[in-house]
Amino acid sequence: MTVTEQKPSWQESALQVQAVRDRSIKQVDPAIAALRDTHTGRVIDFPRKHLSQTEITITESSAETLVASLATGKLTAIAVTNAFLRRAAIAQKLTNCIYELLPDRAIARAKELDDYLAKHGKPSGPLHGLPISVKAHVGLKGRDLAAGFVACLDQVGKDDANIVKILLDAGAVVYARTTEPQGLMALETRSNITGTTTNPHNTALTAGGSSGGESALQALYGSPLGIGSDIGGSIRSPAANCGLYGLKPSTGRLPLIGCASYLLGCEAIMGTLGPLSPTIGGIELFMKTIIESKPWTTDSMMLPIPWRDQEKHIHVDNKKLTVGVMWTDDVVTPAPAVTRALKEVVERLKLVDNIEVIEWKAYQQKEALEILTRLYAPDGGKAFARNVEASGEPFTPLTAWTLRDTPGIEELTHQGLWDWTGKREAFRYGYLQEWNNVAPEMDVILCPAFPTPAPLHDTSRYWGYTSLFNLLDYPALVFPVTKVDPDRDAKDTTYTPKNEFDSWAYEHYDPVKQTDAPVSLQLVAKKFEEEKLLQAFKEIQEKISLPFVNCLV
Repeated sequence: MTVTEQKPSWQESALQVQAVRDRSIKQVDPAIAALRDTHTGRVIDFPRKHLSQTEITITESSAETLVASLATGKLTAIAVTNAFLRRAAIAQKLTNCIYELLPDRAIARAKELDDYLAKHGKPSGPLHGLPISVKAHVGLKGRDLAAGFVACLDQVGKDDANIVKILLDAGAVVYARTTEPQGLMALETRSNITGTTTNPHNTALTAGGSSGGESALQALYGSPLGIGSDIGGSIRSPAANCGLYGLKPSTGRLPLIGCASYLLGCEAIMGTLGPLSPTIGGIELFMKTIIESKPWTTDSMMLPIPWRDQEKHIHVDNKKLTVGVMWTDDVVTPAPAVTRALKEVVERLKLVDNIEVIEWKAYQQKEALEILTRLYAPDGGKAFARNVEASGEPFTPLTAWTLRDTPGIEELTHQGLWDWTGKREAFRYGYLQEWNNVAPEMDVILCPAFPTPAPLHDTSRYWGYTSLFNLLDYPALVFPVTKVDPDRDAKDTTYTPKNEFDSWAYEHYDPVKQTDAPVSLQLVAKKFEEEKLLQAFKEIQEKISLPFVNCLV
């Protein structure tokens, strides 16, 4: 008689993952002092109380500072790796941002790098010894590739993802995997596998999603540089909520092979990997390292575009850098804190001699949202639902909204998919013509990243300010500006919302509950102009001294 093996419940499967995570944290040496498992309020300063001064100095150094010190032997890879492992362990206790630590792999790698430097007298590559964290669906050999679904926990990476291999070849140390939401499809990092990741500026607020584990970890200086992914704002939302820098490149510039997603193969709206970092220098270091490895030589999905930081993209023939300001997308009005940040940036830009500021009106945003709603779930959300139902886990509130309950979601016929894809291409063409005809001199667009600062949990429903640029496939950078001030950013009680989305954002803005939350903005360039985008931002940052307030203290 054959005894049928009973499949574990989704709760049991989730507990197994959490047990692996907890064991990985217990391996950190020296051990972290006992911390309670739940924390409320602002926890930004907490890690400093449990680390040595040397560890604080290391972990609060920028990625670019660390690689310089590691390259000369001023710091050892083992010391740096240990410091970040310990700080990441603390960050987990504070915000639930770690999927698992990788101490064995990381320490072995760090020792290998220290030995290399001692033997050869030079670093192994441009990232020699630099710890880098990775969002959990970025494949690592022998680790699960669940991508936020309990039913997919038995899928295991056969090899490291291509982007991880490039970073390792450059000398990096992979030491932590970070949390992500159910199916990766929410601007909140909540799953039935690991629970909810909170914002270290205020644990009542969301760290964002879907790369919210990365943002919470980095806001606590538990990582100097990390890999996120973005199909609708999943790098930019967490970066904005936690006061970091986050770049969504155009598709075709960074390799995706080896990453997991239930959407793989669906090209209606393409996702992309990208970096998050506490500094803009970390973003540039990441992009330059990956692209200078020439990923197109081994990956046919990559475009053969070298890193063009030596080319003059702005100020050609004494041309001014021209910044177009989009105050609103005409669907959801930004909250007072966001509008204030935008006004303060614009006022300072207008005082700079070689920067021109112009107005940029939103272009057919309602039509963009209609296209995005259809193409994010062209099967009517059935594939997502199958992955949820396979284990019996419930939908989380925001994934239920995004892929089941949002008005307009429908299962498309083949003809319907062709029609909506055609509308996508027509929209892209129309937007570019608008840019070329109305503001041909415009180099970049400055606009909100989200209608409000970091929202309360389970309320991040509107992602039109970020998803627009996924539809267009334009590179977009989020950067910190200031913090919420409940006196200066008071709610306008006379405002009448224009529609359901506007009403939702208005009702869920509370400057008292969001006090001291970072307020961030977004800068956008045309397709494949990542280098120009970063060059423009660095000039803006230098000329007006951004951020106005340090959002990571």
